Amino acid sequence: MESYQFVNEKNLDRFYEIIAAKTRSGFVITEHNEKLPYVVLSKEKKTINHSLHLFISCMTLGFWSLIWIYLILNFSRKKDILVAVDEDGNLFEDKCLSL
Repeated sequence: MESYQFVNEKNLDRFYEIIAAKTRSGFVITEHNEKLPYVVLSKEKKTINHSLHLFISCMTLGFWSLIWIYLILNFSRKKDILVAVDEDGNLFEDKCLSL
């Protein structure tokens, strides 16, 4: 049985534009496949200066703690994403599970 790919140049160009935008925002390519086309990108977690945020929270009577919690939830874990073109030629982006 033969498999056909319905990937056209427009979708491939958009695929590479998405990859370029993600790498500019700090993601690093960890796995790449030209034949299927897919790319796994990862972004390491950022360190948060908790003592500084505690000090600012105390100075603002706790209002800064909302921003501190937001930073902890969004930046304190590693992010892995998959960008790919499926068999129908549609682009998709999905979060990968990481430990």
